[in-house]
This record gives sequence, C-alpha cells and structure tokens, in this order.
Amino acid sequence: MPLSHSLAKLGGDAPLILPSILMCDFGRIEAEIRRLEDAGVEALHLDVMDGHFVPNLSYGLPLVETFRRLTRLPLDVHLMIANPDQHDYLRRYRDAGADLLTIHAEAVAEPRAVLEQIRSLGVLAGLAINPPTPVSAITNCLTVCDLVLAMSVMPGFGGQSFDRVALDKLAELRRLVRPEVRLEIDGGINAATIADSAAAGAQWFVVGSAIFRSEDYRASVRQLTELATQPRSAMSPRC
Repeated sequence: MPLSHSLAKLGGDAPLILPSILMCDFGRIEAEIRRLEDAGVEALHLDVMDGHFVPNLSYGLPLVETFRRLTRLPLDVHLMIANPDQHDYLRRYRDAGADLLTIHAEAVAEPRAVLEQIRSLGVLAGLAINPPTPVSAITNCLTVCDLVLAMSVMPGFGGQSFDRVALDKLAELRRLVRPEVRLEIDGGINAATIADSAAAGAQWFVVGSAIFRSEDYRASVRQLTELATQPRSAMSPRC
C-alpha cells in the first residue's frame, strides 16, 4: 500500500533530496536502490513520460510496481503525461505504489478537479508548472495541493540547464501556499543551484546527474543537503 502519510511527514523544515530515477542504471535497478538507501535518501522521484505531453518516453506502471516491490522508500511519481485523469491512470498508479501523484497544469483542462480526484484516492496531490507557465495560472488550485513543483527546465529530458525563472515562482508560491504545502523544484539541481533554490523557498529537490554521475552517492547527497540547509540572506544576482 502507498505510504502517503509517511511522505507527508518527510523533511519537516529540513531539505529533502529526491533522486530522479530517470538517471539510474536500469540494468542494475535493485543495486541502484540499495546504493540510494545506503546514501540515506528518504524518497525516490519517478518520472513517467508518454511521448505526447513531453517529447520522450520513459517508463510506466510496471516500473513503478517494480520500485514499490524493491523498496519501502516513498515514491514521488511525476506524471508527465497528457490527460492523466483518463483511462483510470490515477487509480492504477496509486495501486502500483505511488505515494504522491504530481500532474502538470498544462496537461489537463481542469487541474483542480484532477487534484481533488487524486486526494480522494488516499495519496498526496502535486501540481507542476513548466517554466513558461505563470503562478497566476494555478492560484485557484493551491488549496487542494499537497505539493507544488516548479520546473526549472522544460520536461522531457535529463541534463538540461537550470532556468532561474523557477526561483521567482518559488518565492511567489511561498507567499501564497499554506505552510504545510511542500515546494519542489526539478531540473538542473546540483551544487551550483541548490542553495539559491532553497533560498527561494524550495524544500524538496529532485536531483539526477549530481547524484547518478558521481562515484559516491552518500557524499553527493550529504553535500547537496548541506548546501540546501545553509542560511542565505538573498538569492545570488541573476546572470
């Protein structure tokens, strides 16, 4: 069964590093999970791509089920798919083991209704916005969000450069959402960008290359956590 209540309690005021499984070695999935568990990560981020809403394909229900079978870590499932409320996808991903389901505001006609549907399934509901989408487009949805994800790259591919427009959105969202709503950032998060992201208001950080391309997962997670924890009086100036 999903671990939604555990996921809701994760982090508290401390930053939460979520490895983006899209970047792992899929030929050694169980070994990768064990390395991440040994590194002290508290949850995993799974990107589901449909080749329609985003220009790439990743994995679907069978892989989510596999991760659920191999670990008790909470699963933050990011649905980069068009019309996720169709074909009973939301229930099926919950049953596969998702603890949190994040949809894209750009992928559905009525995001609020879909978020309410997710919550009715007993899992946490997240709403993501792409870099061109203003916060004003989702203000009517914020009261039914458990998490809001500000994308700092266009979704679909790993390894993209960080778009600092996400920092302004995080700062705006921090003023608008309830204190218990988690703010997440995804795309280009590494040692050079995580502190500014934390200063802007992010609490959860989706990390790909900065973990999976390192030799020591534990050292990378520790470094990123420390950088996100360091107090910052202001964000760095824009380049």
